[in-house]
Amino acid sequence: MAPNATDDNTTAGEADDLRVGRRKAVRYVVPVTVVGVAAATIGLVPALADSGDPDLPKITAQQLIDKIAASDVEQLSGTVKITTDLGLPDLGGLESGLLSGATGGGDGSSADPSAKLTELASGTHTLRVATDGPDRQKLSLLEDASEYSVIHDGKDVWGYDSASNEVYHSTTEESGKAGEKPPATPEGLTEEALKAVDDTTSVTVDGTVHVAGRDAYRLVIKPKQSGSTVGAISIAVDAKTGLPLKFTLTPASGGSAVVDAGFTQVSFAKPAASTFDFTPPKGAKVTEADDVEAAPEDLGGSPLPGGGLAGELGGPEGGHKVVGEGWTSVAVLETGGEGVPSDSELNSELGSEAGGALSGFLGSFGDKVNGKFGSGTVFSTRLINALVTDDGTVYVGAVTKDALVKAADSAK
Repeated sequence: MAPNATDDNTTAGEADDLRVGRRKAVRYVVPVTVVGVAAATIGLVPALADSGDPDLPKITAQQLIDKIAASDVEQLSGTVKITTDLGLPDLGGLESGLLSGATGGGDGSSADPSAKLTELASGTHTLRVATDGPDRQKLSLLEDASEYSVIHDGKDVWGYDSASNEVYHSTTEESGKAGEKPPATPEGLTEEALKAVDDTTSVTVDGTVHVAGRDAYRLVIKPKQSGSTVGAISIAVDAKTGLPLKFTLTPASGGSAVVDAGFTQVSFAKPAASTFDFTPPKGAKVTEADDVEAAPEDLGGSPLPGGGLAGELGGPEGGHKVVGEGWTSVAVLETGGEGVPSDSELNSELGSEAGGALSGFLGSFGDKVNGKFGSGTVFSTRLINALVTDDGTVYVGAVTKDALVKAADSAK
């Protein structure tokens, strides 16, 4: 049977039960997908450096940071290759649906950026980007036989999914507010990384490199603290403009990069005005947003301390507290719900077959832990770890499992 086919023998009542089961399954997996959603818009991939290191004037780390801050590039176009390797289990595409459900996009438009861009949480993708000042930006996710675009033009923000021919439209309160630095670009990632730079951080300049035909300095950021899952962040900074051209985050556990994003081609010429023109195609389904909450600037978080993950996650009322400091800070979310359901609870609500399948899914990358906080389950990736206690409290951060349990104990 095809993945989306319906069994002709299924009754209407059974079909309703299946739909209810899926909704319940998504609700149960929401605590787990904190891991994926937190990292959903940081997932990016590599632009391989050109051979040979350029000979550039010496520069200090502080001078290079100042150069990034002073960068005034307002016009550019280019292609970004992005990949994310969080080490999640292979779920055969199920994770994309769960992430969409967790972000609220599962029952809305497929063109809603808050749902569509969760695809950047895993795998390899190609993005085409264009910017013309604070009022106009465009980001397109190129797929095999389709394209998804987010276009910001003045006060309008459009999302268009060519595969489904659906359009999502929202407006901003003021021109220039939406998407000035898209999170799924080296510039957006660098902005979050620099928020984490404090006394707990080592920052150095480690030579030079060619990226997308441009001469660049390599800035390296490393946590000084133990307990962080972040090994190092390497940023290639354009020597002329100060624009970040490539961003690579490697885990403390070693191995391949978790996040590796960079331009493969870039131009600083003014993009054609028509780049940002958009009119819904004939026959397209158009969904109007009530507010700007799903605009590109609000998408996702970052696994970085300070203004990153701990600064962006919130509970039911949007509030949360933070335990620890620097690179080992942990966000604490009081969800007001229950913890991970038991096998019997899953079987009772979803049926033995669906309940058993979901139980196996949860158990495939969850570890039971105990401490002063009580008991709970730790869900791990190569970068973000989340502890869901049996009373429904969630502790999440770019820290090791031991550091997470220690943070939970200290919060009691």
